[in-house]
Amino acid sequence: MKRVLMVAYHFPPLAGSSGIQRTLRFVQHLPAFGWEPAVLTANVRAYERTSNDLTADVPRGAIVQRAYALDAARQLSVAGRYPGFLARPDRWMTWQYDAVRVGMRLIRRWRPDAIWSTYPIATAHLIGSALHRRSGLPWIADFRDPMAQEGYPADPRVWQSFSRIEAAALSQARFSVFTTPGAARIYRDRYPASASRVEVIENGYDEDSFAGLAVGDALREPLRPGVFTLLHSGIVYPSERDPSQFFAALRRMIESGALRRDELKVRFRAAAHDARLVDLARHHGIEDMIELMAPIPYRAALAEMIQADGLLVLQAANCNEQIPAKLYEYLRAGRPIIALTDPRGDTAGAMRDAGLDCIVPLDSIAAIAEHLNRFIADARAGSARIPAADCVAKASRRARARTLSGLLERA
Repeated sequence: MKRVLMVAYHFPPLAGSSGIQRTLRFVQHLPAFGWEPAVLTANVRAYERTSNDLTADVPRGAIVQRAYALDAARQLSVAGRYPGFLARPDRWMTWQYDAVRVGMRLIRRWRPDAIWSTYPIATAHLIGSALHRRSGLPWIADFRDPMAQEGYPADPRVWQSFSRIEAAALSQARFSVFTTPGAARIYRDRYPASASRVEVIENGYDEDSFAGLAVGDALREPLRPGVFTLLHSGIVYPSERDPSQFFAALRRMIESGALRRDELKVRFRAAAHDARLVDLARHHGIEDMIELMAPIPYRAALAEMIQADGLLVLQAANCNEQIPAKLYEYLRAGRPIIALTDPRGDTAGAMRDAGLDCIVPLDSIAAIAEHLNRFIADARAGSARIPAADCVAKASRRARARTLSGLLERA
């Protein structure tokens, strides 16, 4: 059994991020492919919210080392303000100092064969880079999504920090890994000298979490029998997943008589930006059609997807090189999916790969109204397309872990 040291901020009992699933499921499944993982993460005090609902999924006996870290916004601020350098590259930059010490101690005692670090907490790559340089071990930098983008991060100094980190990773890491073909293509073009070392490992779903999950097992309330319930599960980012045109389309459908108010309920589960959604719904006069629901445990959220009449994806064109991690769980849930996204983007490509064709531009009110009306009718009639079984099987977290094990072997 070979060994890999995994540097990841997102790990149980952190709550509120789908990013936890990537590292957690690699930790679960890599041993089946000959790799024993140890996790180097942050101490729990650095987490803004915690939950024990995934703690039991951490394999018994797994090595999890926590290094001292603080959240600058919560623990280093005075009257809500803190120096900018404490948030470069991110609010958890303090994590790197103790993490390098703890990581080197673990390397000396445990003798791993490789290092893996994962973004979107950029400090993780600073730690991975430092451990790679000090130990000489091969390093895999798991970017997931692009780092330094046009207009993101908005702060020029943070952007420069991101740019330096990604440039160092692309030059030093044995492989740089992204979750979509579009993101990989950007980085192959941006760093041509490292293009042959850019790889894709998509996100996925955890079959064990779905196994034996009956409809309603983890959810006490029904999803409104007799009313078509369209579910969006997860964060609704104001720019990247802006529902403004979607809400306007609902208003148009009501005014045209294509939809009655009591026919449809749109449920947003754990949207994180509830106040904005309330304001938008009120602006368009559809407050009675929108449900804003608090976060629930992971398996309860999966059960809710299975119960929903339809599943909603929101992804703007400024995220064409990204795919919402939730989409893979939607695919496994086996329900009809409508994706409001740019047909040219990677999210639309993943939909088509799964045999799904209800793909509508997020910024087109007329197109949303037309296709949503048809989507609801088809779903009610039982004629709406559902994800192809062979595509779903390929998207399991176990399959992704097999791919990662192959990269580790090559590294």
